[in-house]
Amino acid sequence: MRSTFMGLEANKRGLFTQQSALYTTGHNIANANTEGYSRQRVNMSPTLGYPGAGLNAPMTAGYIGTGVKTDSVQRIRNEFIDRQYRQETNKLGYWESKASAINQMEDIMLEPSEYGLDEAFRLFWSALQDVSANPEDTAARKAAVQRAIHLADSFNYIDTQLKQIQGNLGNEIKVSVEQINSLLEQIADLNKKIQAVEPNGYVPNDLYDQRDLLVDQLNEYLPVSIERVPSGGNASKVAEGSYTIKLNLNGREIVLVEGRNHATLKAIDEKGKEVDGDVDDIGTNSYNLFDHLEIVDAKGDTHNDIQQDDFEEFKGKLLSLIESYGYKDYTDGGKEKGYYPEMLKNLDKLAKAFVKSFNAVHEKGYNLHKDTNNTGVKFFEETGITAATIKVWDEIIAEPSLIAASDVPNEEGNGKWARVLANLQSIPIVDEGPVTGTSVTLPGSLGLDGATFQSFYQGLISQLGVDGQKANLLKTNTETIRLTVENNRASMSSVSLDEEMTDMIRFQQAYNANARMITVIDETLDKIINGMGRVGL
Repeated sequence: MRSTFMGLEANKRGLFTQQSALYTTGHNIANANTEGYSRQRVNMSPTLGYPGAGLNAPMTAGYIGTGVKTDSVQRIRNEFIDRQYRQETNKLGYWESKASAINQMEDIMLEPSEYGLDEAFRLFWSALQDVSANPEDTAARKAAVQRAIHLADSFNYIDTQLKQIQGNLGNEIKVSVEQINSLLEQIADLNKKIQAVEPNGYVPNDLYDQRDLLVDQLNEYLPVSIERVPSGGNASKVAEGSYTIKLNLNGREIVLVEGRNHATLKAIDEKGKEVDGDVDDIGTNSYNLFDHLEIVDAKGDTHNDIQQDDFEEFKGKLLSLIESYGYKDYTDGGKEKGYYPEMLKNLDKLAKAFVKSFNAVHEKGYNLHKDTNNTGVKFFEETGITAATIKVWDEIIAEPSLIAASDVPNEEGNGKWARVLANLQSIPIVDEGPVTGTSVTLPGSLGLDGATFQSFYQGLISQLGVDGQKANLLKTNTETIRLTVENNRASMSSVSLDEEMTDMIRFQQAYNANARMITVIDETLDKIINGMGRVGL
């Protein structure tokens, strides 16, 4: 025979279970705007019915239910969507950083505009044309000198600004590595807390959310994979265990987090120091480029030979920063590569070719001084020619009459050589050989491969524009894809206040119904206990 009070017990269980559901609904509502929070639900199941199986089980008309119980409180997540989101986050981190670096370079180059290097070249050639037309005009000569100074200053300015951005990128590499190390440490700490709770049968959903948010952030920098390791003990079926986080590089598997242990990363430059964005050579205002990534993994093993090409097939912000800042490419003889060092190198090449070529032609002309001896006056300084150091010769600045405008001595009105100088703008600059239309032979290794000064520079700008357009396009496309995935994840995991209010009413009504049922059973039992056996009352 069943217990007289079984009905009370069944609805007491219902009362407590609906109360748990209400509390969980309240927790969801409270965290509706918490970053990374996943909606939670109470998993319910009926308790074992009466009577239980056995030889002495009483005969009843049926299998009578005994109420409900709370199996677990589980967060709503989809592992497949999480993986998609992290893959797109990794790509977006790469293309956002790439687009930012290129956009900053484009802002410095200012092309096409009236303030760029291309315009500075045009103004200089135009000033030389004016000198060729009026070789005796002091004002025209002074204007040519000022245009030359402006051209040199434009080289200097671009070089300085590019190196400043390059330094910022180096510092960002340092900050990114520090952020990666911090994320790994926090994930390991959460693993520790989760391992302490799960064996006791608890499901720390909020700790899971915090950990997954950190993993999302980590994937912005590096493409990592996750393995779940059960905590053991009396863990719930819905417990997620600790995370083992791995970095896979061309078949190499490096463990970044394993249980409570985590790896430490360092970005090492070509001099064996940590990349920090500080100037290495004050004289040239240059930086030591990225050489390799040093990782002491979660097992304590050191990996100090991870180079840029090891994770080139993957994406992530760290790789993009390295490619922009500059690195040593050991697959190509240790050459210096990267957006900023390559642009700086090409500007140095252009500055050197321009100065060497212009001086070589200028030295063969004659100035306003009445002297049949051509002493070979230079127009630009030739000591260590780079974009950072290009400079008009001080004597030319002080005495514009030294500009060699004539092709023969002692002809003040002769501007033929100034015209030859101006025509250099359209003459292909070969590595070595005669200048078209003159008897001047250029020195070797100028490196413009037959391009004119401006066509070489315009080629750099054109390629920069193509790369910038590609980076911005892929950034936009990746943002769109990630937003779609993020919306899919939000539709499943995020808190909808409308749904929670509906659940609140539903659980409240169930709670009230269970409470009312207890009252009904109480009244029934009161009739049995206090109202039976009293005839006539």
